[in-house]
Amino acid sequence: MIRTAALAFALTLSLGGAALANPSTTDPAKVPAGSYVLDKKHASLTVKIVHMGFSHYTLRFNGLDGGFTYDPANWQATKVAFTVDPKSVDTNDGAFNKQIAGYFEADKFPAISFASTALQGGADGKGTLTGDLTLHGVTKQVTLDVTFDGAGHGITPLGTRLGFSGSTQIKRSDFGISNFVLNQFTSDEVDVIFELEFEKK
Repeated sequence: MIRTAALAFALTLSLGGAALANPSTTDPAKVPAGSYVLDKKHASLTVKIVHMGFSHYTLRFNGLDGGFTYDPANWQATKVAFTVDPKSVDTNDGAFNKQIAGYFEADKFPAISFASTALQGGADGKGTLTGDLTLHGVTKQVTLDVTFDGAGHGITPLGTRLGFSGSTQIKRSDFGISNFVLNQFTSDEVDVIFELEFEKK
């Protein structure tokens, strides 16, 4: 009897896992209160920059960390803290990775950070997150366009998982990332795209 029940549960997970894992709500007021940490295995930060007008060259940062404390009764007051390791840049070419990290002067400025100051959103799950971005030793206010993709149990029935998608555009020159090579071969405008999942502690 126990073996049969276990088999049935396993089949339920294998056949219906996608449905079980779907977000149960996209309403911020229904998200459980608590502290949430980044699920680093399900987080991506990609950057696109125009290369000589031929392409929107894409690179990825793998060293991400972040989190926030959430209160559904006052979700607009949520403060998000996020960090990126500039040495974690990934172009699928080790030598080029080091060259790109050099533009960030990663030894001198070992972290890129974002600290939110304001959150606005609507019933459709779309909103903006404004905060201070510190990059290359320079801090500027930026606004991210964010979509709340939903909250639910995720893979673990007793857990809580949140998902967000978003983007923004910055100018590298605003943060002192500018030299002859960059100015000759790449755009000043940089598109930043992120897909993030957080888990409740």
